[in-house]
Amino acid sequence: MAKNKTQYQCRVCGAISPKWQGRCSGCNEWNTLEESVVSPSNHSPRFQSWASTVSQIQNLSEVSAVEVARLPTGSAELDRVLGGGLVEGAVILLGGDPGIGKSTLLLQTIAQMAEDEPVLYVSGEESAQQVALRAQRLNVRADKVQLLAEIRIEAISSALIQHKPRVVVIDSIQTMYSENITSAPGSVSQVRECAAQLTRLAKQHGISMLLVGHVTKDGAIAGPRVLEHMVDTVLYFEGDTHSSYRMIRAIKNRFGAANELGVFAMTERGLKGVSNPSAIFLSSYRDDVPGACVLVTQEGSRPLLVEIQALVDDAHGFAPKRLTVGLAQERLAMLLAVLNRHAGIACFDQDVFLNAVGGVKISEPAADLAVILAMLSSYRNRPLPEKLVVFGEVGLSGEIRPVPRGQERLREAEKLGFTHAIVPLANCPRKTEDFPNLTIIGVSSVQEGVDAIRQDS
Repeated sequence: MAKNKTQYQCRVCGAISPKWQGRCSGCNEWNTLEESVVSPSNHSPRFQSWASTVSQIQNLSEVSAVEVARLPTGSAELDRVLGGGLVEGAVILLGGDPGIGKSTLLLQTIAQMAEDEPVLYVSGEESAQQVALRAQRLNVRADKVQLLAEIRIEAISSALIQHKPRVVVIDSIQTMYSENITSAPGSVSQVRECAAQLTRLAKQHGISMLLVGHVTKDGAIAGPRVLEHMVDTVLYFEGDTHSSYRMIRAIKNRFGAANELGVFAMTERGLKGVSNPSAIFLSSYRDDVPGACVLVTQEGSRPLLVEIQALVDDAHGFAPKRLTVGLAQERLAMLLAVLNRHAGIACFDQDVFLNAVGGVKISEPAADLAVILAMLSSYRNRPLPEKLVVFGEVGLSGEIRPVPRGQERLREAEKLGFTHAIVPLANCPRKTEDFPNLTIIGVSSVQEGVDAIRQDS
């Protein structure tokens, strides 16, 4: 009998090396090579079953484009992130920090769906008794939830073929292992092989499958990067474990829009969807405090109002500190340089701290203008005008560039009672009667934005 061959594969780019080395030759990342075992032959029955089905070449114009049917999960926030619900045969990967609520959310979801659909919860990390205790603590109806405590992928595949569930939860993919591979569970080869087999079963039998994925200390899903390419949807659970609010963000979605955001509140009875997250993020906002500015950011199709806090103080060392929480660190230095060159306000001898209240992470450049005005308010120790919202991208030449979906942002601000808005000139509505309760000031440069708050103060 031929022996298995050992090789080393990079978990970031997937490059293969015959021996271990500290640095990957494909992506130049350090300490990313992990040992994997290659079977001597690929002519196993599972590969033959793949090759037995031959697809026919057809003209794209002759293919009927049918709208994909959705299966509601019972959670409006989760349906929003997924694009309307689960799709038959879709494989969804949910990652997040330990203890953030992944298993809690999926157990609640599958218990609700069990009222109308056959479901199966596969637990590889916890025993059946532990899952039952969590269901009792969450007060969910578990009489129709089928449970399987198993980590062998062959046994799980047999159970799926035999019971034919509509929805399956695998908790987690890193605990599964295949008998065809000799490496330990959680290795690159095991995770890749188990995910491939589960994906094939989901597509063949029309099963909606949710996979729980561990994350590394860097926040990325553990295992090979190919895992994220194999699945249809990648969701990330975000939020501070010290806060009661959690957010799910869609990084990839073949059946809906990416970057959608769902907000949940952690309670004693599990996770509850938050229908109006802007009101939560602004619950402790005070407009009479220097350094506070309200930003209208866009997360997928949802506009959110988030408070941006800035603290500009005299530096007490040779190197001024620059720190951001929830905002892009690399853009802070650029915005300080623009503020110095185009508005004549120098902060080279000041410590600057920025914070996005509520634990939300903002990556879009539409937050630039709000960050500049918040820093200016703290620097002058003067609060911004009351009921003011701001958004706009700042360029290196000091211009204010338009951002997408400006009308939706303004509509959300007016709905929450704000009366003034400083926005890019190109985002000003053509018909002012569309926003009767909102005074909109369009600016085309950083200097105009600074002058606008000076006039209103």
